[in-house]
Amino acid sequence: MSKEDMLITEFDFTLIANYFSALDRQGPGGKEETLKALSFITDLPAKPRIADLGCGTGFQTSVLASSMDCSVIAMDLLPEMVEGVKARIKRDNLEDKVTALVGSMTELPFRPNEFDVFWAEGSIYNIGFEKGLTEWRKFIKPGGYVAVSECCWLTNKRPDDMDYFLQNFPEIDNVSEKLRIMEQAGYLPVAHFVLPEYCWVINYYAQMETRMRDFLEENNNSMAAQKFVDLMKKDILVYERHKEYFGYVFFIGQKCD
Repeated sequence: MSKEDMLITEFDFTLIANYFSALDRQGPGGKEETLKALSFITDLPAKPRIADLGCGTGFQTSVLASSMDCSVIAMDLLPEMVEGVKARIKRDNLEDKVTALVGSMTELPFRPNEFDVFWAEGSIYNIGFEKGLTEWRKFIKPGGYVAVSECCWLTNKRPDDMDYFLQNFPEIDNVSEKLRIMEQAGYLPVAHFVLPEYCWVINYYAQMETRMRDFLEENNNSMAAQKFVDLMKKDILVYERHKEYFGYVFFIGQKCD
């Protein structure tokens, strides 16, 4: 891998947190898509318990808590993100519904069968799609649900240059394979849908581009900050060039007995 082909994981967490914590959301998605995924989850008990893992600054956390009578545990690895969740839920008057925690999705402090829903928008890749679904299952009540969005191939064709995808999305695969993994992990696939283009271009990348100038100034135009911005620009360019090949897909599954 050349010096120009750096991965986001190669940057200091402080730099990553500084850039992304200022964004309204930390990945492709939108309010309508969160609510659409939620619409496939039925027969929940009164005041269901939801775990929102890799929550970022809690955009979808707020959508979930605002749309139903529930309790939500929102967890992220980066303290800066969790502070963003706390500020958001205070602003949205959701402090009685949402608890924000710093923690890793690989070491969850939960009890077996504690939650009705496990939610992870654009974050399950941090643990791995199969590993996450398998390990999280024990925390979900019988008949409970998991809702995750994951980067997938949308066609059997592949870009000529695969290096970017293999480096940044090592588990990318066809939707059918993700559904097979979900079934094998002990869930009944209930629904899946592709996030529309505006979830990337308007809801995510437009904010990223606006953030770049302030980010560089905040970091005194350091070489590390400039390399990080260059990586974000490459992400946008790759999507613009290859969006017909890949996208985020929302998967909703129900835990089988």
